[in-house]
Amino acid sequence: MKIYFAGSIRGGRQDSEIYKQLIEYLKKYGEVLTEHVGDDNLSQGEINFTDKCIHDWDLEWIIGCDVFIAEVTRPSLGVGYEIRTAIEMNKRILCIYRPKELKRVSAMIAGAPGVKIASYSKIEEAKEIIDSFITQTSLR
Repeated sequence: MKIYFAGSIRGGRQDSEIYKQLIEYLKKYGEVLTEHVGDDNLSQGEINFTDKCIHDWDLEWIIGCDVFIAEVTRPSLGVGYEIRTAIEMNKRILCIYRPKELKRVSAMIAGAPGVKIASYSKIEEAKEIIDSFITQTSLR
């Protein structure tokens, strides 16, 4: 299984440790195409590549993924764009967030058809949500 994991990069790297833990967990299900999102050294963007290169790589990874999982606690224009792109490609999409830090997920995400939204407070809960999503996805 090929997994696209989305999380804030230029919108803020405060959650990079959470991204890293989720990416490591996702590896039990297959290849995480965007493993770099959890890299502590990424700061707020890849400075060695042009914006066009980054856009094109991400687009190719979305095209090639089997499932799309986003951690959306930290608002990010890029993640929103990626989610919309995945919707248009009829990908199986899960968005998870921590409600203590974010009052509500954007209505454009939460109200989009085909997007599963779930909240968690501890990383173990996020893993259980992912397990359920992957199991249901595999049954399709």
